[in-house]
Amino acid sequence: MSKMSHINVIEKYEEHRLAIHQLLSSILNFFADGKMFEQSQEELTEQFNSLYSYYPFVSLFYLLDAQGKQITVCMQGKHVKSSGQFGIGADRSRRPYYLAAMKHEGTVITEPYLASVRRELCLSTSIKILNDDGSVKGYVVLNIDLKATLAFLTGDSLRVYFEPYFKAMYTLIVIGLFSVALVLLYTAALECISVAKSLVTPQQEIEIPFGVVIYLTLALAIFDLGKTTLEEEVLLYKDILRHSSTRRTITRFIAVIIIAVSIEALLMIFKAALHGGGEQLIAAVWIIIAAASLLVSLGVYVYLGSRAESILLQNSDSTKVRRNLK
Repeated sequence: MSKMSHINVIEKYEEHRLAIHQLLSSILNFFADGKMFEQSQEELTEQFNSLYSYYPFVSLFYLLDAQGKQITVCMQGKHVKSSGQFGIGADRSRRPYYLAAMKHEGTVITEPYLASVRRELCLSTSIKILNDDGSVKGYVVLNIDLKATLAFLTGDSLRVYFEPYFKAMYTLIVIGLFSVALVLLYTAALECISVAKSLVTPQQEIEIPFGVVIYLTLALAIFDLGKTTLEEEVLLYKDILRHSSTRRTITRFIAVIIIAVSIEALLMIFKAALHGGGEQLIAAVWIIIAAASLLVSLGVYVYLGSRAESILLQNSDSTKVRRNLK
């Protein structure tokens, strides 16, 4: 449950592009008004704060004149970590959102870019405001935090506040698993010492180090389980709304179990071969059959899951095509 990377943000943006553009267009068409250019800074700030209370992913708001010069300071959302008033008088005439708005009627939205203020991916949406005689009065510009917009649309905003507690709990569990693995390694070391003593002491019967292999195998399985949990739930970002993330986690956990069970079955076969235990051999065969069944089931699960996700993506793409044709 690590922080979403820029690549993840762009991938989710491409998936929800149409919904984001429709949302931003409706917001700016409702918010933008020619009267803004006659209002005071205090009135504009109050109007922006009202918008921010409904749409907390809005980062910045400012006005441009007909030539692309900024005529107000940048009004900032509460999540923007910068102080002071800035931007007034800046030349925005070469910015993509100004050039696009100058050539088109209605709302225009840029592609994602890295904001200079927050170093986060954002969008800019702007609209051209006309006078009664058709001349350009100015431009209304909103900057949008892309990650926050995606969380708003997918209903994932509240999870961000609980994420540190989830990470802390998973970290404690992983520490416990690593501690058990260390105890097993210590026990394996003691078993190795016992086996070594049996080799150098003529009167003592030589011990076969099956216990060492068992302890090491358990330590390997538990350590791998802890490592998988640490990577999946703490270090790596996992999109809980995407089927492939859940499938990846289940695949890794089941793979760890299959490896541990297979090694244990081999040890039972070796014991049966050395000591002539027929019951252990039969039990080992059943364990191998169980491991093979797990492997086949995992393959079927991965195949069906990938097929289901590809069908969902194809349906989503075909829906987008139909909407674009309309």
